[in-house]
Amino acid sequence: MFYKIAQKVMFQMDPEKAHHFAIASLKATANTPLDCFYAQKFTQAPVEFMGVTFPNPVGLAAGMDKDGECIDGFHAMGFGHIEVGTVTPRPQPGNDLPRLFRLKPAKAIINRMGFNNKGVDNLVANLKAAKSGALVGVNIGKNKDTPVEQGKEDYLICMEKVYEYSAYIAVNISSPNTPGLRSLQYGDLLDDLLGSLKAKQKDLAEKHGKYVPIALKIAPDLSSEEIEKIADSLIRNQFDGAIATNTTLSRDGVSGLMNSNEAGGLSGKPLNSLSTAVIKQLADCLKGEIPIIGVGGINTASDALDKLDAGAQMVQIYSGFIYQGPKLIQDIVEAYRAR
Repeated sequence: MFYKIAQKVMFQMDPEKAHHFAIASLKATANTPLDCFYAQKFTQAPVEFMGVTFPNPVGLAAGMDKDGECIDGFHAMGFGHIEVGTVTPRPQPGNDLPRLFRLKPAKAIINRMGFNNKGVDNLVANLKAAKSGALVGVNIGKNKDTPVEQGKEDYLICMEKVYEYSAYIAVNISSPNTPGLRSLQYGDLLDDLLGSLKAKQKDLAEKHGKYVPIALKIAPDLSSEEIEKIADSLIRNQFDGAIATNTTLSRDGVSGLMNSNEAGGLSGKPLNSLSTAVIKQLADCLKGEIPIIGVGGINTASDALDKLDAGAQMVQIYSGFIYQGPKLIQDIVEAYRAR
């Protein structure tokens, strides 16, 4: 009930201003009696994933809490993990405003944020300050002004700085909002990036005395051949996991709606079937060797189970969480437990 009231208020606001308001409110109320307005308690359903035991299979996708300011607040809602970021080595403002658009009739969102964040050092300070013991994945990327050919250096910088404080690290090469970024999903650039990250992971595991798994986040706008090549590279480089998928450039299911012609990545309900199809293809190619987090268009518990049936082991939500509220977490966990 509280969320529906809050949603009604925030949906009258500019989307990005509403986002900042929500983040500020969560940051102010986490670990106080006021978290009773959104905190949830329910029977958990532990999942073993990439060698880590998660309390339940539902995570918060990257992009919501880019700077890790509200880890404790989101943990109180019942998320099994929170993926923060995308973070870059240096702070950057992202793309020009406006850059976030609701498509309410389709339960969808278009964004062209452009990795706006306060930089990796600020994120590390917030990771250190979190009190809840939440499992946090850190989603890393490259700065916009770093040439694609030198992009791996940005990923290595971020990886080294967040390693000690992460449950896992997600490598984002699939956002459509950073020029040239998606080219890292192909051929020699991909193999070079994955190989370099695995070598760095080995060094950091020895340095810190713990193994932090790394997962690759891919786009939904891939051909079957491209998915097969990515899977081959993941296996060859012994990556720990995959996250499928990021937002899409497609406008299927939203054409004609207000804001549907805005540039950027589309997320939400219209992405659901495309994302699930990519998960199935990827799972078939990976043959159980590498586990998958399924994300994209989950709006109901049934949508989440479809992702799991397609081959994912865990799921993440973002746009569905905006439209449905924290109860979606509990609904998915209960449906998962009842399987």
